[in-house]
Amino acid sequence: MADSWVNLGERLGGDLHLELAGSGSRRAVLIHALREAVRDGRLAPGARLPPYRSLAADLGLARNTVADAYAELVAEGWLIARQGSGTRVAPRADPVRSTRAPDRTPARPAPPAHDLRQGRPDAASFPRSAWLAAARRALNAAPNEAFGPGDPQGRLELRRALAEYLARTRGVRTTPERIVVCSGFAHALRLLFGGRVLRGPLAVESYGLAFHRSLLEAASVRTVPLTLDEHGARTAELESLGGVRAALLTPAHQFPTGGPLHPERRVTAVDWARTSGGVVLEDDYDGEFRYDREPVGALQGLDPERVVYLGSISKSLSPALRLGWMVLPEHLIGPVLTAKGEREAWASVADQLTLADFIDSGHYDRHIRRMRQRYRDRRDRLVATLTARAPHVAPTGIAAGLHAVLSLPPGTEPSAVAAAARRSVALDGLADFRHPAATMPAMPAMDGLVVGYATPPDHGYGPALEALCRILPPDQAVY
Repeated sequence: MADSWVNLGERLGGDLHLELAGSGSRRAVLIHALREAVRDGRLAPGARLPPYRSLAADLGLARNTVADAYAELVAEGWLIARQGSGTRVAPRADPVRSTRAPDRTPARPAPPAHDLRQGRPDAASFPRSAWLAAARRALNAAPNEAFGPGDPQGRLELRRALAEYLARTRGVRTTPERIVVCSGFAHALRLLFGGRVLRGPLAVESYGLAFHRSLLEAASVRTVPLTLDEHGARTAELESLGGVRAALLTPAHQFPTGGPLHPERRVTAVDWARTSGGVVLEDDYDGEFRYDREPVGALQGLDPERVVYLGSISKSLSPALRLGWMVLPEHLIGPVLTAKGEREAWASVADQLTLADFIDSGHYDRHIRRMRQRYRDRRDRLVATLTARAPHVAPTGIAAGLHAVLSLPPGTEPSAVAAAARRSVALDGLADFRHPAATMPAMPAMDGLVVGYATPPDHGYGPALEALCRILPPDQAVY
């Protein structure tokens, strides 16, 4: 007997699928199918079943067959039948549970008492009213074709807004035609390397996100670490890396150690790309949030044909929006769009249009200024607390960004990270960001804690800083 789809929308508020399969009489098969529908919750307690005449017509069965099945299930207690109210699923104090083994879903860990992880903006400060107003304006003004299949390069409205904004605030040299909208920095890496637009090996800074390294490894890209010091990556080392034709740098604010790339090293990186035929990937990490120094313009401005500029709104607005961009050399635009494909999971057109309006109306600039002051106040409070409670611990990398690195004496990082876990303080040790191939003594390991100061709510920031101070090594352990 074939499976049947029974439309009970008017009677049950939706469709009901009854599997009329298996051996036996039609009556027995129908009884089994109805029992299973009750067992797995598709027929809830109290749900009204169709009259047996209607169900018989839907299933192509004899009326007596359905009537006998109902009567059997009433006798067994699965159904109840009352004059004037039809046949319903019997209520139960304890619903019958499926005999199928439950899926084993790993338990989610409890949220930390104090969240001081890096890379997380203040979610409570998302500009809801201004964003909603921008969405209304953008959707009202959008042409009908905006809600069609779309353009893999991204909406022209957003690319125009980004071209003007990036030129004005970051010194990026571009036109809308050189911009490809993506879903964030990680998506950009997947397109460039997973899509075979660029090939490894790839030079990277010896401290960076392990997530990015694993993403590249999944695309069979070998990463080669560059030595870091107080002036950023030693880009002169690129000349000696045979086979490397691409380098990933964070020139505005090295992640996670902090500080801009030295001007001479910026020039050296671009010169290497020109002479080798390679490209520099510029992760403009925290370029918007600078506090104690003049803004450092984008490296891309030195040579738009040899630098791929990558940015997103993950920290400036919200990672939940999944919006980023690539500013590409002309020769890479076609290959990137080919990798992106005609039916790629693009960023939402509605969000693209909203962001374009948000930028054009000046709301994005105002939001950045407001958040820059908020994060600077948070940073200053962290520094003041350390000065008062732990003056022996020096915070570094604090001229920009949303985190600080607390330098620790050699060998004390593991115990500090363990103490943080015991006190439910979520933070990262600096060792988590070190490239596994970074060699000694060219790049000595550094002990430290990477402390984000953007995430805790206002009422929880003070207690979070107190908890942080309690896990730091004592003064006598320093130097």
